[in-house]
Amino acid sequence: MELATVIGVVAGFISVFVGMVIKGAPISSLNNPAAFLIIIGGTFSCLFIGHTMEQLKTLPALVKMTFFKPPLHPKEELLQQFVELSQIARREGILALESKAQEIEDPFFRTGLGMVIDGMDPEFVGDVLDAEISVMQGRHAVGRGILTQAGTYAPTLGVLGAVVGLIAALGNLNDVNKLGHAIAAAFVATILGIFSAYVLYLPLANKLKLLSEAEVSEKRMIIEGILSLQAGDSPTAIEAKLKVFIPQSQRAALEAQKG
Repeated sequence: MELATVIGVVAGFISVFVGMVIKGAPISSLNNPAAFLIIIGGTFSCLFIGHTMEQLKTLPALVKMTFFKPPLHPKEELLQQFVELSQIARREGILALESKAQEIEDPFFRTGLGMVIDGMDPEFVGDVLDAEISVMQGRHAVGRGILTQAGTYAPTLGVLGAVVGLIAALGNLNDVNKLGHAIAAAFVATILGIFSAYVLYLPLANKLKLLSEAEVSEKRMIIEGILSLQAGDSPTAIEAKLKVFIPQSQRAALEAQKG
């Protein structure tokens, strides 16, 4: 589980609810079905208008991904794996990697290594793998855009809900008690719109962006390693190339382990 997402969401709800209590605003005032209908229903109706059904079907999986991020290969392990593959290739030839390729679970890694073993042109291998990354980035951008758009629509719909509530409040000008309650209820929609946008939708979209960047970085490292294997680079040269993808702080720990 992605602990940071859980902490953020829980802290967001606690901050708002505790803040309301401190300010003297009763939490029961949030019990406003009309406001929830306008904000939640309105936001999702906008998403249905602006996106295809195929795109929207991925929304539950995208939200789940921010709480349970997909496993990525630790870059230190990838580095060690490529060093071992290069040692085998230099000792027994590139075709000796065929059995190792079948053991690789990552389809991207396995496909790239398979093309190298089949003797395909390095430029072709790089183009194919780069194209796969580009398609993946486009797919990620569409999914991320759904949550970003939701974060754009929700605050505006909150204003709409407040206006609708104020219109209803104006019908109670003769009753001060009802007027005060109606005005307070009118702004519940604004609270819901701003809260859902800036505590949920937009932060989750940013988390998806970070997850996408991490996956792209991993795949770029794999491409560099695969092309280095094909070029016949030495294990030391491959290690030097792939260390670029590892943060400096982790490189020091890696050197300590080797020592």
